[in-house]
Amino acid sequence: MKTKLIERKEYIASLDAWRNKQVIKVITGVRRCGKSSLLILYIENLINSGVSESNIVSINLEDMNNRELLSAEALHDYIDQRISEKETTYVFIDEIQQCRSFERAIVSLNLRENIDIYITGSNATLLSGEFATLLAGRYVEIEMLPLSFKEYVNFAMQGYPNSEGKPQQLPMRTVLVSSEPELYLNPDALFEDYMRFGGFPYIPMLQKDSQTIIDYLGMIYNTIVLKDTVKLERINDIVLLEDIVRFLCSCIGSPISIKKISDTINSTGRKISPNTVEQYMRALTNSFVFYKADRYDIRGKQHLKTQNKYYIVDSGIRNMLLSSSSPDTGHVIENIVFFELIRRAKNKKVNIGKIDDKEIDFVVSNISGGVSYYQVAATVLDGETLKRELEPLEKISDHFPKYLLTMDIVGKNAFYNGIKHMNILDWLINGDNINT
Repeated sequence: MKTKLIERKEYIASLDAWRNKQVIKVITGVRRCGKSSLLILYIENLINSGVSESNIVSINLEDMNNRELLSAEALHDYIDQRISEKETTYVFIDEIQQCRSFERAIVSLNLRENIDIYITGSNATLLSGEFATLLAGRYVEIEMLPLSFKEYVNFAMQGYPNSEGKPQQLPMRTVLVSSEPELYLNPDALFEDYMRFGGFPYIPMLQKDSQTIIDYLGMIYNTIVLKDTVKLERINDIVLLEDIVRFLCSCIGSPISIKKISDTINSTGRKISPNTVEQYMRALTNSFVFYKADRYDIRGKQHLKTQNKYYIVDSGIRNMLLSSSSPDTGHVIENIVFFELIRRAKNKKVNIGKIDDKEIDFVVSNISGGVSYYQVAATVLDGETLKRELEPLEKISDHFPKYLLTMDIVGKNAFYNGIKHMNILDWLINGDNINT
């Protein structure tokens, strides 16, 4: 049976917006987040729009059948021979970093007329060094993430074909028995699964088989560590790298410093310098395993260099590494909100905020000066907890939007002194502007 591909509509739209523009489309993101599938889906869209298959060149450099194309010269010549002189040729190269000195091949090909180039990579260093220098201003990055909760829900609603190719209900779907039976999804149950297992696109197809999912997540993690971190970043001490990964997983949502990590590891009897920790941390962010959120002083309007936060790209990997069957809800939903803001924050920056001695979970700003503020908590049903979560937002004197996101059931027009209280599931599915 052919595996069903989840259509990532927003990413498809991003590619389509840049179609036939004279820029190289560079799709980046952690392994198994769906980059290869996105290329397949986009190629199908091109063919459906009338593009001839003869004008499409598609290469996966992790396929052993393409092992002869792992040098810049061979890759260039292979593609060059297939470029149409009259019509646009669409070139797709998956996992471009596998090719030695790929920059030279891409730069040369980009000089040709009637060529539209799309490449993917699983390491941020793809866009550094010679490539960035040679193609400054001539490429656009489309950063891909695992499934958002909205995508996760949409996929559950569609069902998944069984071995006979017929749609079957996912275990997460519930049937209401009535005079006119209908199907509905229990969003709370879906969200529990999403928090526990994460959003890698293949996860919903594993039918909630916990051990299979854990094994699959372990495979992804090992691939990332061995291929995208150890090998590409020339890491010498794999045990130390994994110690740092687990430390970061246990500190999701907490401000940390390079020195704190170094001191913690040294306290166990190992000797490690802050410089080495910094190198390994950089390797983990380059591999898109962790994302760094800088601190921003709201009153002083400046970025701070200390006590940043790190968020893991997928909560399922965190739970697998920490052997957690019951995820720490508060920290996990903060992690989920961070990446949802990253998805929505096109041309914007997501930071953590500081105002006096208080912390704002997220400050989203754009180049034109617009700002929005987000505070995240599992529940604020307790009066003291509500007061604690609102206090930092109430200290902000500007009139930009302020949000409190929780798991609580929230009615329409739920505001506290201009601060909008929203249920996190509603926010993830519908955005900022519901219940107004």
